[in-house]
Amino acid sequence: MPPSRRPRPTAALVLLLVAALTSCGYGSQAAQLPSAAPAGAAGGKLSAGSVTLGYFPNLTHATALVGVREGLIQRELGGTELKTTTFNAGPAEIEALNAGSVDIGFIGPSPAVNGYVKSKGQNLRIVSGAASGGVKLVVNPAKIKTLDDLKGKKIATPQLGNTQDVAFLNWISARGWKVDAASGKGDVSVVRTNNTITPDAYRSGSVDGAWVPEPTASKLVAEGGTVLLDEKELWPDGKFVITNIVVSQKFLREHPDVVEAVLRGTVKTNEWITTHQDQAKASANAALKTLSGKELEPGVVDGAWPGILVTDDPLATTLKAQSDHAVAAGLLEKPDLTGIYDLGPLNKVLGSLRKPTVDHAALGTEDQGR
Repeated sequence: MPPSRRPRPTAALVLLLVAALTSCGYGSQAAQLPSAAPAGAAGGKLSAGSVTLGYFPNLTHATALVGVREGLIQRELGGTELKTTTFNAGPAEIEALNAGSVDIGFIGPSPAVNGYVKSKGQNLRIVSGAASGGVKLVVNPAKIKTLDDLKGKKIATPQLGNTQDVAFLNWISARGWKVDAASGKGDVSVVRTNNTITPDAYRSGSVDGAWVPEPTASKLVAEGGTVLLDEKELWPDGKFVITNIVVSQKFLREHPDVVEAVLRGTVKTNEWITTHQDQAKASANAALKTLSGKELEPGVVDGAWPGILVTDDPLATTLKAQSDHAVAAGLLEKPDLTGIYDLGPLNKVLGSLRKPTVDHAALGTEDQGR
């Protein structure tokens, strides 16, 4: 007697199952996620079996948080497995990129520049932007009511030489005040404090305010702080790079198709975030809960989210300016950043999606148009 066979699902049932599976992303009840492109240039298998993506559990890395959680990046990779790992500091991510344990990463401009300079231009390329803005000066209103009141006060930044630290030192210098960059001592006391403990430091009174990214800024507001300055007010058009996408040069040489697929995913993620703000905000917060075990309070995420602009444009002129600020502060020797960008893969993706291409501000490689 022949073995019994289970009935095969009908074509209609298969279509219903596919529709159900593709609509179950977080918060996708009223929004359809972008469709995926075929894997590979001609719909074939990509050149790598997997790719490892590094990023921070931070709202300024919203593209990664949402793109991973909603499956938008994996959809573009097809059969290539997306692996992820998270970091709390840029130097650790750069080390992982150098060691080959991370292939592509989301990272701030200062560690990207430092990593490029220290390796003499051999270890990474910036291949896309990811976010602009999301940095604020939040102060204790009982002690500081105007910008002039900052003189003699203790203001936190996340880390010596990090992007916000450099920005604050540059702002201090522009006002004619003096601070020793290494020690943080001077007309203003710059207190380097990990973002995770800055709210506690503020609450205890050990700092009078902080120049910090989101969501730390909004956490301080929830503690009674007042936003005295939004950094975007200091930049032309209110835009400055806060997060880049970088790739190991070795991985870029060996697997350009995989890099393009990831970038196609990030471009589509940014578009989805822009057109589905509430769902994207909820998705990012849910991703933070998965990664850290705790989601942000509604008031904090609602305060932080509008200040962060996701963008494919790396805003290269602002990275150059930030580098110049670090040089002026004595934290970096004058670097040669020529070649730090390779926007060829991104511009190829943007062109295929009929979106405007982006510029590298004369800091790109020779093969930008490939």
